[in-house]
Amino acid sequence: MSPSPRPPLVGFDIETDTSVGGLDPEVAAIVAVAVTAPGGDHVLTGEEATILRRTDELVASLPPGLLVTWNGASFDLPFVARRAELLGITLGLHLADEPRWHSRREPDRPVVRARWHRLVHLDGYRLYRADVGRGLGLSCGLKPLARLVGMAPVELRRDALHLADPAELEAYVASDARTAVALVERRMPLAVAAADHPWSPSPDEIPPVTAVPHRGIPLSQPAVARS
Repeated sequence: MSPSPRPPLVGFDIETDTSVGGLDPEVAAIVAVAVTAPGGDHVLTGEEATILRRTDELVASLPPGLLVTWNGASFDLPFVARRAELLGITLGLHLADEPRWHSRREPDRPVVRARWHRLVHLDGYRLYRADVGRGLGLSCGLKPLARLVGMAPVELRRDALHLADPAELEAYVASDARTAVALVERRMPLAVAAADHPWSPSPDEIPPVTAVPHRGIPLSQPAVARS
């Protein structure tokens, strides 16, 4: 039996408004999104509602594959879902609470499995944290881990991104998306087993997310647009 074809890897990263802290989706807007697809980088900036709509259109246009994030299970994807709900924007992003991943220090923080249109989520941070991090005592932050293996990601002060000029911000968010993909590629093909749902090479067999509501975060359906 021939092995299943390797799924395409699509990097995803967001940057948020650090002038108001950047960590609370109730107050911080998304100011930049990077999608690193096999054909190249796509960086979206500008008005937040436009960023979210254009990102969803871009993701919808991609073939089945793995959406690679770094800590996206607990930050990027729940953040995107909440901002879309607040803005009344429909996304093809489906989330399901994953209680086994909740932090003891932050039990109320949402941690999710996800699917966005035909892309199944794979959190590179959790992939590395499960074995490399525990075995070597590493934190598995994106930048430190990348430097450890010889990469040179774009560096900016994470708490002062609102002070960066547009070109610097675009380079930074694109670098993070590319770096996440590059680190996951180092673990292929075993990394596929860490995807949020079993990978299937057939577009018609991408498994749905069975959603479980979690502390007011809308996880069962995409937000309903109010245009």
